[in-house]
Formats: sequence, C-alpha cells, structure tokens
Amino acid sequence: MKTFYLFFVLSLIFFASCEDTKKEKKITTESTSEKIKDSISSEANKGTNNQPVFEKITSDNVESFLTQYEKNNPENKVKIITQHGNIEIELYEDTPLHRANFIYLVKQGYFDKTFFHRVVPNFIIQGGNSDNADTNKKRFKIGNEYLIPAEITRNHTYGSVSGAKQYRENPDKQTMPFEFFIFLGPQTSTSHLNGNYTVFAKVTKGMDVVEKIANLPRDEGEWPLRNVKIKTEIIN
Repeated sequence: MKTFYLFFVLSLIFFASCEDTKKEKKITTESTSEKIKDSISSEANKGTNNQPVFEKITSDNVESFLTQYEKNNPENKVKIITQHGNIEIELYEDTPLHRANFIYLVKQGYFDKTFFHRVVPNFIIQGGNSDNADTNKKRFKIGNEYLIPAEITRNHTYGSVSGAKQYRENPDKQTMPFEFFIFLGPQTSTSHLNGNYTVFAKVTKGMDVVEKIANLPRDEGEWPLRNVKIKTEIIN
C-alpha cells in the first residue's frame, strides 16, 4: 500500500512538472513574437543612417510640416565646412519656418556635396546648388516644388544669411528652400534686398572665410572656377 501511494505521489509531481514546462514554453514564445513585431515596427520607421522617414514636402503641406518639425527640432547653430575654412551660423527663432527648413536640410544631408556656386566680391556668396545629378535627386526626394512663406522681419547687414527666391510669379516673396546667400556688401547694396528676402540667420564665426570665397576667381556667370564644396553639421 505504501509502495502504491509513493508511486501515485511521484506521478502527480511528474505531470505537474510537464504542465509547468509547457506553460513556460508558451509564454516565452509569445514574448519572443512580440519582440520581433516591435523590432520590425521600429525598423520600419527608420530611414537611412537611422534617420526617420518623412513625407515629401509640397506646396500644400509645407507650413504644417515645418511647423511640426520646428517644435521637435530646436537646434539653431550650424557649421558650414569648406576647403577654405569653416563658417558658423546661428538661426533666428522668430523665422521658425526658415529655421526648421534649414535644420531639416542639414539633417537630411542635402547640403553635403553642394557648392557655393555664386560669388560676388563686396556683395554675396550663394550656396546650396551644384551641377551634380545627386543634388537634383535629393531635391526630388525632399520635395522640389515647395516654397517657404516669407518671414521678412530684418534688414540685411554684414554677415546676414538669407533665403534665395524666385523672381517670376512670386508676389508673396516666398523663399526657395534649397539655396541661401551670405551678405558681405556695404549697406548701400541692400536697397533691393531689404523687404524682399527673408533674413533667417547670421554668421557668428568665419566671415574671413566668406570674404576669401567671395574673392575667388570666377567665370562670367559668377560661378567659381574651382568648385567650393559644402558640408554642413549641427553644432551642439
């Protein structure tokens, strides 16, 4: 009788152990499955270089897109790197759409491998374009048909950074999103600039580099004979 009772108790322990093992295996499987789903979802929201994927900017969503981006990306200092030296700029908070657009382009790597493609001594240097096919591909991916609403609050002074704009069919003085210019001319050269172009930043370091670039040999179209390549990065 004792032998039978001992056998009965051992059998209960064995079956209970098997049931616990099954339950534990099921929980582990479900947990692993959830982790895989979370991982896939996380990777789907990443672009190249771990950058989030954004919708294409259009004339219809430009204000809402930049307004939201401005709230989530408060950076306002950028370094422009060239073979002639570095230029540091600080973006104004009271031109939020232009600040957001410029920071967005920097983080998307748009300006990298573009040039200062127009240089005029005692006036301006203009950057953000190139004759590389890659530049047009970047513009198309970001959105090549939108313009930034004007935020004209300042006049041009030595070291001002402004957005370039289209002259044709642009009564609202909207800014072209991909090109900018740094002003280095005398105040007598600002009459056609003030009130027509949005000043959204200022040079805080490197105006000697700006002067050097402005005086480089150039062709009849004011394009430097040797390309002045640009790379940009956020300054912490």
